[in-house]
Amino acid sequence: MQSSPVLKSKLKSGISIFSVIGQLAAEYNAINLWQGAPGFTPDQVLVDAAFQAIRDGSNQYAPMPGVLALRQALATKTAKLYGAQYDPQTEITITAGGLEAVYAAITALVHPGDEVIYFDPAFECYRPTIQLQGAIPVPIKIPLDTMKIDWDLVRATITPRTRMIIINTPHNPTGAVLDQHDIESLMSATRGTDIVILSDEVYEHMVYDGMTHRSMARYPELAERSVIVFSLGKTFHVTGWRVGYCVAPAEIMKEIRMIHQYLVYSAPAPFQVAVATALNDEANYLRLTNFYEKKRDLLIGSLSESALKVQPCASGFFLLADFRAVSDRSDRDFVLDLLRRKRVGTIPLSHFYNDGADTGMIRLSFCQPDDVLREGGRLLSELDL
Repeated sequence: MQSSPVLKSKLKSGISIFSVIGQLAAEYNAINLWQGAPGFTPDQVLVDAAFQAIRDGSNQYAPMPGVLALRQALATKTAKLYGAQYDPQTEITITAGGLEAVYAAITALVHPGDEVIYFDPAFECYRPTIQLQGAIPVPIKIPLDTMKIDWDLVRATITPRTRMIIINTPHNPTGAVLDQHDIESLMSATRGTDIVILSDEVYEHMVYDGMTHRSMARYPELAERSVIVFSLGKTFHVTGWRVGYCVAPAEIMKEIRMIHQYLVYSAPAPFQVAVATALNDEANYLRLTNFYEKKRDLLIGSLSESALKVQPCASGFFLLADFRAVSDRSDRDFVLDLLRRKRVGTIPLSHFYNDGADTGMIRLSFCQPDDVLREGGRLLSELDL
């Protein structure tokens, strides 16, 4: 009898809660308030452009840095929105979604023994990607009562081994955005250091109530040390197309491209061509603020009779809701119970913490059709006190 190879896992996290919820949601035919993927049909003009690109022969590998027309369109967009000039030849790279850009940037710039600061609750990919480089994740918790970063704590946490600080604004899952004080504090904390900033800005066009998205690209002192990640999939309701991008100074981007070429080489060519065409009309992305603000308000309104305590949300796709008035269970058990009893899929907030901290909160997604939001709100409002 042949012996099986002995395997040693590089990651101890196991199966993601997103996979668990996804499987159960399908089993119970649950209302989708858990997934951060827009539940809308993309614009027909964009779909037609993709088919046209296929008919026109864009069916082989795109250039490794991305289709030039798309990089040029993104350079124009970034200059208009943030007053920042990025060279499409050397400072913009198209990636297979924002997630690949995050992975490539961390892999390229972080080395064994380096420390990487990020802020909990955090998107799930940061910590494992840091660990896979042999580096040390250093999470700092954001107080949920204020949703504000403690910059005194950040400065105290920085050491000579700190290589990177990961910023996520607009923030998933809290919906918080950086303000001018945050920007000035980040400048002060990194000035005179070799720290690189990785700024995850995939929800750049979803900022509400008249607030401003303060991209690192707006501030030359930060831009010169920043890799900024964006998602065209989220912007155009086509997350399955896997088209994201990042911008960075040429010397930093050179390192990222060396990793990117061995991960996927290039994002899907016809989709890059189609999105480049869609970017010619800035209304395609500027209208998202009003579109999603209405979605947010609809879900909040649908929960107005619920015992859940909805937290303020200034941006993004997601609301946080405190359920402690209706249950003393762990958030994971509460989420699983919601699926079984109410057929509503949500995500436990503990999943976004390095230490699995149970805050008595769940994350709800509002990037869904209005009828889904109304029905989800109705079912959640039936929860007993």
